[in-house]
Amino acid sequence: MYEKLKSSIDQASRIVVIQAENPDGDSLGSALALEEVLSDQGKQVSLYCPVDIPKYIRYLEGWSRVTNEFNFKADLAVIVDTASEVLLSKLLNDPAIRKFLYDKPVIVIDHHHDTQPDLQFSHQLVLEQAVSTSEELCKVFNKLGWNVNSQAAENLLAGIMSDSLGLTTPNTTAETYETAAELVKLGATPSKIDEARRELMKKSPEILAYKGRLIERVEYHLDGSLATVHIPWEEIKEYSDQYNPNVLILEEMRLVTDVKVAVAIKTYPDGKLTGKVRSSVPVAEKIAGFFGGGGHPYASGFRVYEDYDKILGELVKATDDILKDEAI
Repeated sequence: MYEKLKSSIDQASRIVVIQAENPDGDSLGSALALEEVLSDQGKQVSLYCPVDIPKYIRYLEGWSRVTNEFNFKADLAVIVDTASEVLLSKLLNDPAIRKFLYDKPVIVIDHHHDTQPDLQFSHQLVLEQAVSTSEELCKVFNKLGWNVNSQAAENLLAGIMSDSLGLTTPNTTAETYETAAELVKLGATPSKIDEARRELMKKSPEILAYKGRLIERVEYHLDGSLATVHIPWEEIKEYSDQYNPNVLILEEMRLVTDVKVAVAIKTYPDGKLTGKVRSSVPVAEKIAGFFGGGGHPYASGFRVYEDYDKILGELVKATDDILKDEAI
């Protein structure tokens, strides 16, 4: 696998690194690290994401180099942090990008072992057990003997910290800690990453007041084991430029006594609903998967086009069934 991967990259001079339409700290850290490592090998690297990078992860240096303009001159595409077609639908709905992905060599680097890869176009899949794609990339770079400079090390550590919630999730292993330690030796600075993140997380008085209103609207289901909140388009439009409402409220919801699953649902004018799922038990991915989404056992998401009340009813039933099936 690694030799084939190396051969594909060696043969390319221009590479586009693609994030899915749900970018997070791990996908961004992975993309930026790949840019550093591949650029050091003389490759021309462009960074693509079909949506704007969310403000809550813009503490990663270099985020502004990610663009919505696809580089059709690239010889090779590398997709990071997903092997799910539904999370690449914006790309695949663009005829020109779809043709590129079907015509050009594609490498997919993901770590979601519980999600069955369903990409229809030809690709090399790199899928290893890891807490994050950033940790998996560390294994790839090590296997291939590729140099990781200090900025790449910082990007990788930020990605690992993001997906492992600061090295605290149950799937964080001794190997994850060893990888993090090695990245620190290579120049990554955990305090610098956290300081930048905290600076970006500061809230205006207006946002703090809005958070209070969101908290008042939280609804509880299934004897308090499921907490939900609805964020309508008017609020997305008014507040998202300052602070992502999902990020503002989800962790608070998850930490309420008896809550096992917290879901924030946004509604958009075109009928689209997006759900962000956070859980204190390993079921988030299964709940999102019920709606065709995916992610991690403790953090996941989905997108549907349906009536809010209908989806809420289905969410309550699916969560109840999954919690019972898992005997949680």
